Amino acid sequence: MNKLFMTAVGFFGATTTLFAAEEGSGGSIGIGENVLILIYIAILVIFIIGTWKAFTKAGRPGWAILIPVYNKIVMLQIAGRPIWWIILFFIPIVNLVASIIVAIDIAKAFGKGTGFGIGIAFLPFIFFPILGYGNSKYTG
Repeated sequence: MNKLFMTAVGFFGATTTLFAAEEGSGGSIGIGENVLILIYIAILVIFIIGTWKAFTKAGRPGWAILIPVYNKIVMLQIAGRPIWWIILFFIPIVNLVASIIVAIDIAKAFGKGTGFGIGIAFLPFIFFPILGYGNSKYTG
């Protein structure tokens, strides 16, 4: 039986299945799924705009958040890590550790603590908009 899947890619690069609809029922989805899709899109837009502003505060191009892999390179630059760390994002398990370290370094570059960096690592859709719209300054 075939299924239609809607997926999203998070901060760690892991693919998450948002919902699955059976294809045998005409491919239609119910009202509940539509609401979930709208909530997901709203969170995604808030995340993109907040991260765009955070990148801009750091003197980097905001549009970089829209380009896969390049956005990780920009995050490495903001965090002060060498560019070769991009390789670490492609190694399973190592990418989780590298992402947490980079998130903590990004938080410190904006004058925030380790706890805020953990927040960036695990809830980026909340913490990047706080960086972007908050009064924190990039100290690099």
